Amino acid sequence: MTTQASPFVFSVALANEAATAQLMADLALLTGPGDVITLSGDLGAGKTAAARAMIRYLASDPALEVPSPTFTLMQGYDLPPFPVLHADLYRISDPGELEEIGLAPIPDGALALIEWPERAPGALPESRIDIAFSHRPALGSNARSAEVTGYGAAAAKVERLQTLRDFLALAGFADARRERMAGDASTRSYARLYRGDAPSILMNSPKRPDGPAIYDGKSYSAAVHLAEDVKPFVALANGLRERGFSAPAIQQADIDAGFLITEDFGTALFVDGNPPAPVADRYQVATDMLAALHRVMLPEILPLAPQINYQIPLFDTDALLTEIGLMLEWYLPDRGVKADDNLRADFIMMWRKLLEKIESGPRTWVLRDFHSPNLIWLEPRDDVQKVGIIDFQDAVLGPAAYDLVSLLQDARVDVSEDLELAMLTRYARARRGADPTFDPAAFAETYAVMSAQRNTRLLGTFARLNRRDGKPQYLKHQPRIWTYLNRSLAHPHLAMLRAWYAANVPPPVASA
Repeated sequence: MTTQASPFVFSVALANEAATAQLMADLALLTGPGDVITLSGDLGAGKTAAARAMIRYLASDPALEVPSPTFTLMQGYDLPPFPVLHADLYRISDPGELEEIGLAPIPDGALALIEWPERAPGALPESRIDIAFSHRPALGSNARSAEVTGYGAAAAKVERLQTLRDFLALAGFADARRERMAGDASTRSYARLYRGDAPSILMNSPKRPDGPAIYDGKSYSAAVHLAEDVKPFVALANGLRERGFSAPAIQQADIDAGFLITEDFGTALFVDGNPPAPVADRYQVATDMLAALHRVMLPEILPLAPQINYQIPLFDTDALLTEIGLMLEWYLPDRGVKADDNLRADFIMMWRKLLEKIESGPRTWVLRDFHSPNLIWLEPRDDVQKVGIIDFQDAVLGPAAYDLVSLLQDARVDVSEDLELAMLTRYARARRGADPTFDPAAFAETYAVMSAQRNTRLLGTFARLNRRDGKPQYLKHQPRIWTYLNRSLAHPHLAMLRAWYAANVPPPVASA
């Protein structure tokens, strides 16, 4: 028998519509598909204004037309992060009518904003968020009070909402204008905060759910050393900045809750055009930055707070094998291949031999997602400080070649083989110039292995994002990843692996 979570309630005074918009933007940062938000209160209490503010925030369009659905009963919006349903039940006379308008059951994969929920008592899910608005004339003609209640599983989200708003108030950003930022494939979400002319970045990084312990008693994130909170981000950001590299300055942090306010690097990217293509001179500077990072001795333990240190995990053979196992679990079944015990054993045996050799070699900080979506061009800065790095919380200790693979075999952007080879040569020349013992041939061999490992993992990851998480947009990248994979398999050191892949791994379906 399960115990239902107690409701969590807090109240907030809203001086005007801007304050209402801030509340709804904060709530949007913490909610997503499958959530139900009900809006209650008297006529004119601000229910439609609140729904409109949230829809406009999610649309990144402050001028989007969002009419009241009083007469249409429900209006749908296909917004960039996920679909939103905006319903008004004022004219509903029987809860059974919810099925007629498409709200019973509430469609999977959509967030629902429902005004006048009291018109359908008992018909709404137990887990939901209710915002009850009321007039507060003592505070001004446009002032409102909002009582926010989380029921069931949504109680934790409302508690987190209150923590977020307390955090923003403490940091002096309570009245800042919020602007939605696109997220990634993780559980993190982001917003720009405008307070005056200089924006900052709000990061919401809730503790990652452990997931089932199916990898030798560990969840997938634990097995492959993915960050489960913001501590790695804070430690690595400070460590990179102390060594002269451009990681965002952290302006305010609640490490326990997983909220950060950081420096905003802007929007100048390392790709341009339609479709996006690498900007060659910026890739040169990014290559130089990696060479500069890799030619110095880097610590394995970083200070996080007074008397608290962070140990960077080792990207060991077991972690690398767990990653590439996603091909067996997700990609091959999608392509009609059953991974029986013999096939699995051969796959693991070949890979373990390749990876154990690399694990015994030199290691450095592997930032892990050093590619175009996570690099910002900082034109006013000097030399390698022009490379703004914004995603490094999953950093591990491993081979220097890994991040160069991430850059030069970008899963989301076509990087030509000519540019890849030119940057590889540039990197090797820079490393050799700083250290005469640097071996370009040995590095090229490690680069090929890390390329094959990363692209094998990505084929499985994107298949999983589609089938498990309902994110089919990632499948369009699989043909590109397949191209990169075959580039690496051409290396003589990978001849046995190349033959095995040719016999057992079908190519992805071409994107439409």
